[in-house]
Amino acid sequence: MLWKLGKTLTNVSSGHYAEKFRPHDKLHLELSGFDYQSGVYYYNIGQGPHRTWTDFLKYNYISAGGGQKQWRQAMLQFKKDDIFAAYLKGAGYVGIGRILAAAKPMRDIKFNGKPMASFRFDAPKIAEHIDTDSCEYVALVEWISAVPTQDAKSVRGKGLYTTTHVRASLDNQAKTKAFLEQAFGASFATLAR
Repeated sequence: MLWKLGKTLTNVSSGHYAEKFRPHDKLHLELSGFDYQSGVYYYNIGQGPHRTWTDFLKYNYISAGGGQKQWRQAMLQFKKDDIFAAYLKGAGYVGIGRILAAAKPMRDIKFNGKPMASFRFDAPKIAEHIDTDSCEYVALVEWISAVPTQDAKSVRGKGLYTTTHVRASLDNQAKTKAFLEQAFGASFATLAR
């Protein structure tokens, strides 16, 4: 049974026959785009002077920004508990992670109780423009499965999804999702629950 709750819908049922209905708030896991978007996302690392894969693995985060409004906006669209597959151009897919908290400007991020900008990074310009909106926007993550660059899961000749965008939905990319599940030993259906 579906109920309208404000601006959203939910599959909630109560009363004597409640156990005969679908479990509460689970329909969205099977129907992409239903009620709210809860999908699996593609994340383009965009490695360069502001960000590196080695830093992402070492400090458990992803980032984008560097003065580009569309990159900052892409990071701000990630929500807590979103699942994403990290792609490194020229190498392939390098990891699957979960967003632990919505992205914030780097100046507002602490790692092990210390300001993130105080750490030593491989990316020489990660803290550039730290006091402006042109800074890197950082989301802390949990790596479910990740590999070093040399062990990246190549997409060459496989017809898998890639894009130059920072963030994109993989909901309609069944072939790519199946490849990622096999390559990283993960189940997106299980991770989304």
